[in-house]
Amino acid sequence: MTDTIYAAATAPGRAAVAVVRVSGPGTRGLVKALAGRQVRARTATLRTVRNADGAALDQALVLRFEAPASYTGEDSAEFHVHGGPAVVAALLEALATLGLRLAEPGEFTRRAFENGKLDLAQAEGVADLIEAETEAQRRQALDQVEGALGRAHQRWRADLIEALANFEAAVDFPDEEVPAEVADRARPYLERLVSQLHAALADVDRGERVREGFRIALVGSPNAGKSTLLNALAGREAAIVTATPGTTRDVIEVPMRLAGYKVLLADTAGLRETADEIEAEGVRRARAWADSADLRIWVVDGASSAIDPPPGELRAGDLCVVNKADLPPGDDTGRALLEARALELEMHRISARDASHVGVILAALTDHVVGRLSGAEPPTATRLRHKDLLSEALARLEHALAVQGSPELAAEDVRLAGRALDRITGRIDPEDVLDRVFATFCIGK
Repeated sequence: MTDTIYAAATAPGRAAVAVVRVSGPGTRGLVKALAGRQVRARTATLRTVRNADGAALDQALVLRFEAPASYTGEDSAEFHVHGGPAVVAALLEALATLGLRLAEPGEFTRRAFENGKLDLAQAEGVADLIEAETEAQRRQALDQVEGALGRAHQRWRADLIEALANFEAAVDFPDEEVPAEVADRARPYLERLVSQLHAALADVDRGERVREGFRIALVGSPNAGKSTLLNALAGREAAIVTATPGTTRDVIEVPMRLAGYKVLLADTAGLRETADEIEAEGVRRARAWADSADLRIWVVDGASSAIDPPPGELRAGDLCVVNKADLPPGDDTGRALLEARALELEMHRISARDASHVGVILAALTDHVVGRLSGAEPPTATRLRHKDLLSEALARLEHALAVQGSPELAAEDVRLAGRALDRITGRIDPEDVLDRVFATFCIGK
């Protein structure tokens, strides 16, 4: 990291103010070259910024930060200029002319990680904070940025060290004055770790759902009213509604917010046997989406005299919505209700065209989302990467407990568990993993 990088830190387009960031060993000289003379560190200074030819580009607030007291841990600076595209383009061109390199996506945060300003979990939290769309996502991401996972890792690591010390004492000093039960002293530490990792793993799915969105699938036969209900819940015409069966051929996803949480509500193709190749593919996608969803709503045509059996993707706790309550009930409605009760579904009888009925369904969905995603504290781990490494560490520790009578084997398992946990915060992450993490960032961060 001997080069000095630059990038716009604000989105392109017109705005009152735009921010351009610089970081690296050439920052001090660069600031003097553009601002005419040096500015005091950590003091916002109004200066006329000029290019290498001396032409004025704009009046800007210039801030300079000296290493290591900066975001990246390097000498760095920010230029707060007027947000017109021409102003920003001229400043970026001036920086390139002076020999700076345009930053790669996430490079500022990667330098912060490599200079010890953030661990890898905190860096992922920064990316999540930038992408946060809902209050729940913001709270969870901020908790990560503030080091919640890193603090948990420190507690886990302390117990690992204690357990490993006892095993190694039994291995390295068998003939010394070491108590015979020294290896047994590792057991309480391992059992506590196993319990804590189980708890962290149980919460990962909640963290992923807060980040990615809680997935709700509308499923049922053609013309049951799924698309009408989707439009009513979304408050807009997101899906085409016609009297022709099979109008919906693909999964239509509508993002929503319920109680501060991101929700993806999906209208799916009507489930039926069909010789139409396109509709058959829609049915296959509908079943796949429903199977992976967090909640399913079986929409039943309450006016029909021939209701299809409940979809096989339904699970206890899902919803059964008997639609078209404004019409006379069909002969088959009673059977459908009995099947819904047998599956332990939450049942509602509504008309998707009645706003008060739709409000009842929205309230029910909100209760499900809050019940599944809320908690006293944000989840410690929030990504599939965290889940994989926690699972690996947990498997090693459970094996260590199983082979405790062989301290050499148990000690090796504890070491491998420690390596897996270290990779969560990036202590020993391989380069390709780091590349993948930081490639998800926007340029300028």
